Amino acid sequence: MKASDGFKKTIKAYLDNRAKEDELFAETYAKPNKNIEDCITYILNSVQKSGCNGFDDDEIYSMAVHYYDEDNIDVGKPVNAKVVVNHKTENKRDEDDNKAAKPTSEDKTVSTKKRTSKQKKEDVGQLVLF
Repeated sequence: MKASDGFKKTIKAYLDNRAKEDELFAETYAKPNKNIEDCITYILNSVQKSGCNGFDDDEIYSMAVHYYDEDNIDVGKPVNAKVVVNHKTENKRDEDDNKAAKPTSEDKTVSTKKRTSKQKKEDVGQLVLF
């Protein structure tokens, strides 16, 4: 299974940041027999075995760290699953912030259309009984 780019980028960004802040983890993270693809496969198999559908970020990140910490870990077979990331990566957040800071004429048109559709919904919701 090929994990979504968003999920892979989120995990990799966390691991990269942790390696910058933690010298011991940086050594573990640089092991030549470890890679992000197997890390993602390990996480997906661990999630599947648990039977749960939702996890806290820290739980997923700890699975990623565990993968890199253990030399003899069973990654498992590739899993066919859909992964949903419920937050944005820093790069995406920066892009959205820049776009929000510079409104365009297209943005104004969209917001006007939204107001119009809301007004119609309010009119429909009012009933006259007599």
